[in-house]
Amino acid sequence: MDRAYFDHAATTPLRSEVLQEMLPFFQENYGNASSLHQEGQTAARAVEKARNQLSSLIGCLPQEIVFTSGGTESDNMALKGTGILSRKKHIIVSSIEHHAVLYTAKALERAGYRLTILPVDTTGRLDPDTVKKAIAPDTYIVSVMMANNEIGTIQPIQEIAAIAHEAGVLMHTDAVQAVGNLPIHVDSLGCDLLSLSGHKFYGPKGTGALYIRKGTPIAAWMDGGEQEHGKRSGTHNTPGIVGLGKAAELALAELPQRMEHVQKMRDYLLEEIPKHIDEIRINGSLTNRLPNNVHISVKYIEGEGLLMRLDDAGFAVSTGSACSSHSLKTSHVLEAIGLDAVTAQGSLRITLGHDNQQKDVERFVPALVQVVASLRAMSPLYHTKKP
Repeated sequence: MDRAYFDHAATTPLRSEVLQEMLPFFQENYGNASSLHQEGQTAARAVEKARNQLSSLIGCLPQEIVFTSGGTESDNMALKGTGILSRKKHIIVSSIEHHAVLYTAKALERAGYRLTILPVDTTGRLDPDTVKKAIAPDTYIVSVMMANNEIGTIQPIQEIAAIAHEAGVLMHTDAVQAVGNLPIHVDSLGCDLLSLSGHKFYGPKGTGALYIRKGTPIAAWMDGGEQEHGKRSGTHNTPGIVGLGKAAELALAELPQRMEHVQKMRDYLLEEIPKHIDEIRINGSLTNRLPNNVHISVKYIEGEGLLMRLDDAGFAVSTGSACSSHSLKTSHVLEAIGLDAVTAQGSLRITLGHDNQQKDVERFVPALVQVVASLRAMSPLYHTKKP
């Protein structure tokens, strides 16, 4: 049975070109990039090449890139590292941030900081005026994700950053879902800090970076050596960094074609699914949306059953809710955009990639229709609540 992988927001397959670039640094060029001998300097040059490749992708200076283990570490470093040096103690985030930001902000709140979590509208958009009203004399940072990992809504980062800077406040954006999917230039965005993760754009897992605008006050939040100009201790993951750099190089070269390719399939799904399935809701903005994201809520059925049936049919997707034998938990993102718990539980996220083809989405629609019909036939909610 042919399978189609529609979960690229969770992770992407490693590109073969990326793997080939990485392989020599596992055995042949195994030196520590901090060592002064020839083996170490070979590794150091590879790290700096990757730094240049990544800086070209997001439009910054190479020295403004700090390599990390991924988006979660970058988000922690952005909020905690700047907080350590700031006399101010107020943090502003949106209600639909990734847990790497939300939980970091809440950890700081428990440590004595003040936290404001701002609401979004029904499309998941944060109104910049809401940010302006929330900024106080003790605010040191605003952290708003560039594009949501669940519903795909793109935020007005440029406007929010301008408001933050007018008040003398730092601006951080979690761009993990955006880098490699959208054109990004940090000067145009106006952010002071930006988080990214390699495995979201066909690079290796366990790699990422934090962009730190030159002059931004930030402390190392992990103590140890003096790697990454004293900003991030720990022996460089040279093979991973090399892979991250190559993935960035490919993303820069291929971005217009990638966007056009996935957007065509995204629009097909957004148009066709409502034609064949009643009682559904499309979540997220229809105008300011990641080009590869489709997020729907199918009423009267449960998302995990939908996911498992589709998996059996050959499609890897993600559900917008999480459940276990002990609890039924609704996504905080879906709660924030106003979905009731029952509707949210029937949510499905489809995220497309360069390896998907039009024939895949054309196969998917009838498969989804069949699975939904089968599950609704067993659903007491569908028969008792359907008008």
